[in-house]
Amino acid sequence: GQAARCPRRGRPAAARGMAGPGGRGFLPPPLARGLLFPAQGWHWRRLRAAAAGRVSMAASERPFVEIDAVSMRYGGVEGTLALRDTTLDIARGEFVAVVGPSGCGKSTLMKLVSGLWPSSAGSVIVAGQEVDRPLSVVGMAFQNPTLLPWRNVLDNVMLPLEVVEPHRRRLRAHRAEYVEKARRLLAMVGLAGFEQKYPHQLSGGMQQRASLCRALIHDPQLLMLDEPFGALDVFTREDLWAQLQEVCLTLKPTVILVTHDLKEAVYLADRVLVMSSRPGRIIGERRVPFARPRRLDDTYSAEFQALVHELRDRINAARQGDGAGQETDDAA
Repeated sequence: GQAARCPRRGRPAAARGMAGPGGRGFLPPPLARGLLFPAQGWHWRRLRAAAAGRVSMAASERPFVEIDAVSMRYGGVEGTLALRDTTLDIARGEFVAVVGPSGCGKSTLMKLVSGLWPSSAGSVIVAGQEVDRPLSVVGMAFQNPTLLPWRNVLDNVMLPLEVVEPHRRRLRAHRAEYVEKARRLLAMVGLAGFEQKYPHQLSGGMQQRASLCRALIHDPQLLMLDEPFGALDVFTREDLWAQLQEVCLTLKPTVILVTHDLKEAVYLADRVLVMSSRPGRIIGERRVPFARPRRLDDTYSAEFQALVHELRDRINAARQGDGAGQETDDAA
């Protein structure tokens, strides 16, 4: 008969399982993921959920981001293991926040998903395609706005259009259309009238808003935010939370936010993931039960504060090593 084929990769499952420790899959053939009864990953969870009558098994239900048994080691086989056997699914349009102790691999996880770094083991799939190079469907914003000082705000926002296809081919012929789109984004975050200003003429919060517009200008399907508000004062930060929420409710991208601010995570996210200390992996998740749009006043409610404290307790346990062997999945 024909060799069993891995449903996620289209290759013989036995061949995938026999790949070496540094290859794309390290399970022995009898345990190759997806061979008969995939005990992890989106296939198995969909089957269990469908049996309970909760979701459809339609192909359109496949997660937008699939991280399957990913590990990342720096410096070769004797180097530092940053991530270990991390598995995670993210639905299209979902806003996920990732929290955990410092140095647990949160930013490493983002770089693997975006294709900036290859994983040492496991697979990352975005929009049904395995990630093996930097993705054009991703927009990114960081703690440092990284605006180019010699370009004004409008030109900084439009920078991705000069390098990301198919926009790069269309930019010269349709520049007016793209300029209008950039102006709409700037107006959405309160920067109308600042298009011709240069970065040194803006406050830190204004620079971060421009950086967010730049991340969104090419219509990314996946928005990745690596502590984008960490360097701002609390009032500016909360103002940007509200503006980011409005942008996401309007444009509906899939979002991964890395943050150390638990209040920020609960206010913005649909789901909060907790990572263990290094080597990092997902040891818990908490769905956020509060309806959208959320108000800043909601952050002072007893229910909101209780969820923040619960997450803090989980991170403290992870820092002490108590969460290393536990995985929790709490539904609101």
